[in-house]
Amino acid sequence: MIDSRHTVPSASRAVAMALLLGLAINLGGCAEMSEGAMSAFADPAKYDMFDCKQLQDTRKSLAVRAAELQGLMAKAETGVAGSVVAEVAYRNDYISTRASSKLADEVWRRNNCVPDKPTAPPAPAAAPGRHAKGANSPLLRSGGAVN
Repeated sequence: MIDSRHTVPSASRAVAMALLLGLAINLGGCAEMSEGAMSAFADPAKYDMFDCKQLQDTRKSLAVRAAELQGLMAKAETGVAGSVVAEVAYRNDYISTRASSKLADEVWRRNNCVPDKPTAPPAPAAAPGRHAKGANSPLLRSGGAVN
């Protein structure tokens, strides 16, 4: 009897395994990228003309974006083939954001910038007592109830 099942030749399997191994090595190399190599992802002169206020706003937005991307990558890694999805979908943007953040921090230090002091929120107004007999008293607005 002739076996009609389709079999993949061992040479094709070897090629497929080699390709998968190469892909894994390439993606693994991106995950361990050093801080020095990150500078290739951002323009070194991008923030040179920024003043301290612009740098402060930029640094804050870059920190928020980096945290957002890190969360997206962590979420992607929980799914099927999540590590690959996280690398392909988010890693380059994350590296670029981190590189930009590092450059903005360097310009911040070079310009001797200091963070603005956050303004204190206004103190809440004192709520009137339950039995206050002023114009805003609920007892006077209720329609003539006995005081």
